[in-house]
Amino acid sequence: METEILSSDMVDARVAPKGSLEHLSQQEIAKLLDSGQGGLYPLFRQCALAVLNSGSAIDDSRLIFEKYRDFDLRIVRQAWGIKLEIKNAPAAAFVDGVMIKGLKEHLFAVLRDVVFISNEIMESGRFDLTSSASITNAVFHILRNARILELQIRPNLIVCWGGHSISRVEYDYTKRVGYELGLRGLDVCTGCGPGAMKGPMKGATIGHSKQRITNGRYLGLTEPGIIAAEPPNPIVSQLVIMPDIEKRLESFVRLGHGIVIFPGGAGTAEEILYLLGLLLDPANRDMPFPVVFTGPASSHEYFEQIHRFIGATLGESAQARYQIIFDDPAAVARAMVQGMAQVRDYRRQAADSFGYNWLLKIPLEFQLPFDVNHASMSALRLSPDLPVHERAANLRRAFSGIVAGNVKAYGISAIERHGPFELTGDQSIMEPLDQLLQSFVTQGRMRLAGTEYIPCYRLVA
Repeated sequence: METEILSSDMVDARVAPKGSLEHLSQQEIAKLLDSGQGGLYPLFRQCALAVLNSGSAIDDSRLIFEKYRDFDLRIVRQAWGIKLEIKNAPAAAFVDGVMIKGLKEHLFAVLRDVVFISNEIMESGRFDLTSSASITNAVFHILRNARILELQIRPNLIVCWGGHSISRVEYDYTKRVGYELGLRGLDVCTGCGPGAMKGPMKGATIGHSKQRITNGRYLGLTEPGIIAAEPPNPIVSQLVIMPDIEKRLESFVRLGHGIVIFPGGAGTAEEILYLLGLLLDPANRDMPFPVVFTGPASSHEYFEQIHRFIGATLGESAQARYQIIFDDPAAVARAMVQGMAQVRDYRRQAADSFGYNWLLKIPLEFQLPFDVNHASMSALRLSPDLPVHERAANLRRAFSGIVAGNVKAYGISAIERHGPFELTGDQSIMEPLDQLLQSFVTQGRMRLAGTEYIPCYRLVA
């Protein structure tokens, strides 16, 4: 690796891949270097900068892009393969002039996924991305190309959801839960960012180490719209960049065997509504899928608010699909172990894969990307007259829009140009929605600590 230290903040370097993507075709290189509308360069640059900016305390993607507006990277073709030529990269990604190995792996995971998704998923004609079965097949191929679908002898992958903006007490609690999961030989999958996405992985590494587990997995799933605000944490051993939030969510539930949910904000609420919408679908009613909401004793009010919101908008059937455990990491881990036995027995009887849950039905409305803008947000139907799983789908979209307005560059720009998104619905839904969102703001769950939150939404009953 060749490096030049420009300042205390930025570094120039040449980096070679290791283990994958040593070779790219002329066409692939041309697309990666094309900064125009049809090229991959803007997307690749955005995701690469996010990876190299791991550990940042900024969750406004535009501030990150502005700080490193001179960041640039080019593919250099050589007789023996390729190298990435990087200009004005964050200096924190290097130690004594050498890029941190984990960040280097993440950087080339970005390159791998950007190239594969463009060529093999979007442009190949092999996948009809308006068909439910074809979308599920596309998600499978992305994960298989990333070598995520390893042969597993038993279900043991626990998905952990929660906020990137949480208190120190809550963060320490996520580590304790991860530790208990690791002691029991369970692996961890998260959204790969900071906060509740990093803590469980950090704890699991210690639990695995004590049990002399050397092949523990720390899987991180992200997507281009969120990666700058939630850059991959350094513990992630396998990183996958999915093309959009819907395919990212599908990856979680296809790969995971159980889900633990920690305190969070709008993004965590979006994930909860997505999950409950699937589990409430009649086709999935009998499928075991252990779900635990958990946090320290201080998060009692948060989960009570979430529980009331779910009861008011989706009903008792939704509340019955999860359990709440306060301040007891070992009990959370034991609940997951018990759930793994049920998942294993169910999939054996149904002859389904342990590595990819093909049997879970995901309706098309949960799979099609939701184009967040003022018109689509105001058109959402938030009514108790809808079937419960469709109600959950629309509420999920509402929170997806709020997340976009909070941290995604295009959402922030739309709010600045046209004002807050407007959500309209029946009072029986809008009132508990308003209470939940207000509690997020009061508890500081919409932004990283220390930054003022200006609502990107307006609710109309």
